[in-house]
Amino acid sequence: MQAKLETRRSVRRCAVTGALGLALLGTGLPTANTANAANAATPVDSPAVRDAGSGLSRFYDQRIKWSACDGTEMPKDLQCGKVTVPVDYARPKGRTLDIALARYRATGDSRGSVLLNFGGPGGSGVNELAVGGKEFMHLTNGYDVVTFDPRGVGRSSPVSCGPATLKIMEATDTDEGTADPEEALDRLRDAAAECVKYSGPVLRHIGTVDAARDMDVMRAALGDDRLNYLGFSYGTRLGAVYAARFPDKVGRMVLDGVDTLTEPLTEQGLAGARGQQTALDNFLDWCVEDVACPFGQDARSARDQVVRLVGSLDSDPVPSAFGEPFTGQDMVGAIGQALYSRELWPSLERALAQLLEAGDTGGLESFSSGGVTFPVRAPGRASGHAPVRAPAPQDKGGAGLTDEEDVPMDNLPAALMAINCADDPDRPTAAQVTASLGRLRARYEEASPVFGRYRLTQVLMCYGRPKGTDYIRDEVKDLDTAKMLLVGTRGDPATPYRWTTETADRLGPSAVVLDNRGEGHTGYASSECVHRKVDDFLLYGSLPPDGSSCGPESAGEGSH
Repeated sequence: MQAKLETRRSVRRCAVTGALGLALLGTGLPTANTANAANAATPVDSPAVRDAGSGLSRFYDQRIKWSACDGTEMPKDLQCGKVTVPVDYARPKGRTLDIALARYRATGDSRGSVLLNFGGPGGSGVNELAVGGKEFMHLTNGYDVVTFDPRGVGRSSPVSCGPATLKIMEATDTDEGTADPEEALDRLRDAAAECVKYSGPVLRHIGTVDAARDMDVMRAALGDDRLNYLGFSYGTRLGAVYAARFPDKVGRMVLDGVDTLTEPLTEQGLAGARGQQTALDNFLDWCVEDVACPFGQDARSARDQVVRLVGSLDSDPVPSAFGEPFTGQDMVGAIGQALYSRELWPSLERALAQLLEAGDTGGLESFSSGGVTFPVRAPGRASGHAPVRAPAPQDKGGAGLTDEEDVPMDNLPAALMAINCADDPDRPTAAQVTASLGRLRARYEEASPVFGRYRLTQVLMCYGRPKGTDYIRDEVKDLDTAKMLLVGTRGDPATPYRWTTETADRLGPSAVVLDNRGEGHTGYASSECVHRKVDDFLLYGSLPPDGSSCGPESAGEGSH
């Protein structure tokens, strides 16, 4: 799912959730045989190694050293480690990079591991598990719960565009990008070259296909014959690609908030605009039932007021908490983030009231972030780090884990763009982009009078970058794997429910659909029913019938 990058400078300075002072302690390639049985290395003559291909056995024959995560506010029972993978799988004797891992140990006997990916793309799994690990504690009844920073993300050779990140965001700003598309495309092409300069060799080998191969190395290093997996949002794309690449290694796999495997970026943006508009309409229906709703008690009037407010702020911005102009598009971006979880609706209601009654933008600004991830209940502590230059392409040897303080401040948006563009094979010419923008703008504004303009310029993001892979569109289909559970949420603003059924049809009989008739992005954190059915499948193999459903949650923080 393409996330829309925040364009306001004050938000760019805090574009990513802080790395929480991590200092991961781990090991590289094979070490002393002191690991326990759960971490035993896969034998060199095992099917995993034979399937890995010539020259890759040394990566499959590594053990993980787990140690306490040393850092600010890190949970004491969270352990950290790393695995080493080739930068280029076609040249396994070349450069390597380290993938940062974190885990909660199983309470009692472990049957192995369940690997988590929280979405994004571009989000640090290690940070997410540190902040929101309580959501997954029930899984430790049978599993070590493990996550990772994918290649190019967090401490795993993070990519960066350096100063060009601001140029990219300005070039794709709704007004600037559509008013003079030729100039915007020229700036994007120049910025793409800067991203190569600041990211180093990993940028040429980033994307979901390589990340899926990394996950199979993790599986072997964790000592598991099959991969048990729980992926959210973008993580569902990663899981599906893994299943296509390693069908005989699929264990119990859950995909929640299912991403599209086939739609081009233009259609993904339209789907996002429609989904966010539906979520906004549902929020306003809820809001007007409360006497404190800043838009009154009539839903139709409330919708009109929001559209007028966006236009008014675009024409006459108010000062933000940082002293810079807060526009209607800034408000749209903040609302969009708040709509990912129904639990945030009361906070969104208060933030909008603060804006309307006192011109205070602080509440809305607190929602702004850089990507789409699993909606954990516990907020992280935001921090930023000064950008640093990644190793130059000519550097030899391996890239170890990046120090926490050296993770570039723009890593999340830089990784989001790099991964999505690596996964997308479409590269329209400048003439095609320029000719289509007017028609596309009309379609986007018809899809959503609030979010249409905001989502439109994501179609420019990949201009100037190499063509992405055809593998996902062409090969991830008709799988012969163990059964997989796909969870789709009817009111999901980021990954529409139809993507769940379309992806299930594409994957074939292995896919089993659970229909979550609720609100918010993904179902695991917001629905007790979904949470229970997912845990029952992962822990006990109890799979719900295909097409079964969970009803909407009627209680919780989203109630008046």
